[in-house]
Amino acid sequence: MRTTDVRIGGRSLDEDAPTYVIAEIGVNHDGRLDRALELVDAAADAGADAVKFQWFEAALLVGDPEAVADYQRRAKITNQHEMLRTLELDREDLARLVDASHRRGLHAVVTVFSEALVPIAADLAWDAWKTASPDLVHRPLLDRLAADGRPMLVSTGASELSEVTRADDWLGTASAAFLHCVSAYPTPESSAALGAIGSIAAATGRPTGYSDHTGEVTTGGLAVAAGAVLLEKHLTWNRNAEGPDHAASLDPAGFAEYVDFVRRARGAIGDGTKRSNPIEADVRRVARQSLRATRSLPSGTRLAAADIAVKRPGDGIEPWRLREILGRELQVPLEPDAPIRDGDLR
Repeated sequence: MRTTDVRIGGRSLDEDAPTYVIAEIGVNHDGRLDRALELVDAAADAGADAVKFQWFEAALLVGDPEAVADYQRRAKITNQHEMLRTLELDREDLARLVDASHRRGLHAVVTVFSEALVPIAADLAWDAWKTASPDLVHRPLLDRLAADGRPMLVSTGASELSEVTRADDWLGTASAAFLHCVSAYPTPESSAALGAIGSIAAATGRPTGYSDHTGEVTTGGLAVAAGAVLLEKHLTWNRNAEGPDHAASLDPAGFAEYVDFVRRARGAIGDGTKRSNPIEADVRRVARQSLRATRSLPSGTRLAAADIAVKRPGDGIEPWRLREILGRELQVPLEPDAPIRDGDLR
């Protein structure tokens, strides 16, 4: 049976749980371990639940080095192999980052880009796997990660819903969640397509979130309103730095604002149940109308329509029960405008 209760380090990705926020460090460390460690601290200080890294080797990942996306060209990148080679972190670096994340109370998540790296990555204490949007069609990688048993977060940028549901079938009983994503860096707010979060959740039955590539601090809160139970947002040390992802990221101050807005949005949305809120009790009591005597009514009066008015406050029988009490006998006298209560009737 498919698992819908996906947990990362004991934290449930349930719709009733607090929104799970991942700070995507990715390659914004610029290939420097010291900078990656600083970003781990920034993520913790901002209130994130997890940090995410990328594990790749350019030689394993790139076949045609001149195949460069437009957003990478805008970042002055002309050779994908050379760019990725300068951004690699080795096993020892990543092991230190896992330890640093756990010391700061953060879960450590990693995107693995090549199947050959999975056995090496599996030796470290990652709390969850992530797969990049382009690898939604990479079934060998998905299968390999699913077989490990740790929870998976599967990104869906630049895909059709039919491709998402196909991957969902491949994942079977694996503990997995999907992330709606728009693979544009940065994504204009008008192209965020947040309604797709609900479409993916309905089609797969799995927890669904949003991988946010906008440059806005408010999109995460909007995604929560659209049903996201987890969020991923890029964190950088400088949005103007050279590199492929800095422009689609938030700096530490912006990321802290992002997390704060997400928490406020989640609190404002509540648990999705419509009920009378305790802060409404006074207005409910005073502004609702109830059944009241139109005149002095002696004990023994059989109530007729002319004996009953509907007025504020709501401390008597509710108006929807008017027909129910017609013809009932009073067992106490009532003054004009006195509320009619159940205990007043025989």
